[in-house]
Formats: sequence, structure tokens, C-alpha cells
Amino acid sequence: MIGDLLVFSGRSNHKFSRSVCEALGTELGRLEVLKFSDGELSVDIGENVRGRDVFIIQSTCNPGNDHLMELLIIIDALKRASAGRITAILPYFGYARQDRKLKPRVPITAKLVANLISTAGADRVLSMDLHSGQIMGFFDIPVDNLFSIPVFMPYLKSHFNPEEVTIVAPDAGGVERARFYATRFGNCGMAVIDKRRQGPNLIAGMRVVGDVSGTTAIIVDDMIDTGGTLCKAAEALIDSGAKNVLAFCTHAVLSGQAISNLTNSCIEQIVLTDTIPLRMITQKISLLSVAPLFAEAIKRIHNNDSVSNLFYEF
Repeated sequence: MIGDLLVFSGRSNHKFSRSVCEALGTELGRLEVLKFSDGELSVDIGENVRGRDVFIIQSTCNPGNDHLMELLIIIDALKRASAGRITAILPYFGYARQDRKLKPRVPITAKLVANLISTAGADRVLSMDLHSGQIMGFFDIPVDNLFSIPVFMPYLKSHFNPEEVTIVAPDAGGVERARFYATRFGNCGMAVIDKRRQGPNLIAGMRVVGDVSGTTAIIVDDMIDTGGTLCKAAEALIDSGAKNVLAFCTHAVLSGQAISNLTNSCIEQIVLTDTIPLRMITQKISLLSVAPLFAEAIKRIHNNDSVSNLFYEF
């Protein structure tokens, strides 16, 4: 059945797509993205996809609008070419933070993007560490949300002693993720950062809820954007008695002055994945690949096997 599988890549993270195909033992399908003088995009698919099980890999990272539109056009082309099943793989799902109305007259853009992907012709979606679980409910098609913990946990276990670690949630919304890590890392200690925002990317104040004294505080989060919140959280942890601070984050958005902010912070090490291509690697940044995890998920989807079992087998 593996012979019926085809994997294509958009332009957002071609290196990651090649790594996925290498883990699958297959080649990327031929696909050319054409850009016209007025900025419009089109695609030319160089493979016969009729009746095939097709996977298209495209993170909607910066420039998010361009990569999203490219994904929609590729899906439409595959649908019109009579692909048997189309799975949109978004290692990083952009617009995920716009998942609710916090004040009047604002959009729920995550729902809009979900509608666009479904309408374009995708039959299912595969992503990783969605910003909130409710996003899966925005789709009218099946969604598999992978977790980076099978990649992060072996690294944690090989470098740290659970008795000397406190897993830290950067906000109330990250408590479930932090508990998931703490439970699987020897039921180690856990703390939460209580933060108050003045506006987008603006933090008024922070305090640590929980005891981090004398421990290595490890912040686990789904993404790093400007890094401002993460750096302030690290300072609050050190002020509360933490011996040192590390951060494990899945999506390296790293916009604005993020690299500078992180380099000059008190964070000892930042461990990231390759769902988004990194602009720069510094001494503080370690990169772990989730490509093999996506390859395994693709195999299981293709063979109609369980994807959720991936997170109980590590």
C-alpha cells in the first residue's frame, strides 16, 4: 500500500519535507510553484496523482499569508487532478493564536483558516502542538495533532535527573502540557507563571506559583515568538530561587528581536524543533528534528493505523 503514497512540499520548509521523505524512504513528488509578475501564484504538479494518497507539507510560517495561499492553491490543484485523498500537513499552524474573541468586533481567524483548508479540498489535517485543543474542532474534517514530547522526552531523560527538575507552564493555558511532561518525567515538580498582559506581546507583571527553589526550571511551551515573555518568565524563576532555567518550545517563530532577546537572557539553553526553518543557530539554541515523527504519522495515516498510540510508546 506504501506505493500509493505521494508526498509533496510547499516552499515554507523544503529541508524539513526532504527529511520527512528520507525517513519514509521515498522521494518528494515533483511540484513547481509559479509566481507571476503581479504576485499571483500557480502550481504545476509533475506527478500522476489520480487515486493516490497524497500528503502536502507546508508550515504557514512567515510570510504566513503567502504560505497559506500557496497551500490552498496546491490542495485545489491536487483535488482537480483527482487525488484519492489529500492530507494537509501543517507542522506549524499559523493564526492559531487567534482562536477566540477576547473583545468585540475581532475575527476568529483560526476558524477562518480551517474553513479555507477544508473548502480547498483537504480530506484531513496533520499538525503539531496546536496552540489550543479547540482548534481541532474548527475543522469539519479529521485532524491529527502530534505532540513534540516523544522527541523532547528522550533528551530530557538523558540530560537531567527528575528529582532536580521543575517543569514550568508559562501561563495558565499551558498547565495541561506541563503536567503531561511532569508526569512522564518521573512525576517531577511543577510550577506555573502567573502573568498579566497589557496588550499583544506586552507583559505587565509575573509571579511564580509553585516551588522552584534549588531546581533546574524547564519551561515547556508550544512556541517562541519575540521571546519577551519567555525571558521575563526566566527572570521571575531565577528571582524565585531556581538554580538555572531552560526552555523547550516546539515552534521557533522567533520574530523581531527574538534571537537577541534570547541570547542576552538568563536562559541557559533553548531546545527547539524544525517545524519552522531557523534563521540562525546560536550557542544557546539546540535543534531536534520532528521529521521522523511526522514520517511515522504519515505511514500510520496511510495504513489506517492509530496515530494516538505514538504518544504512549515512548
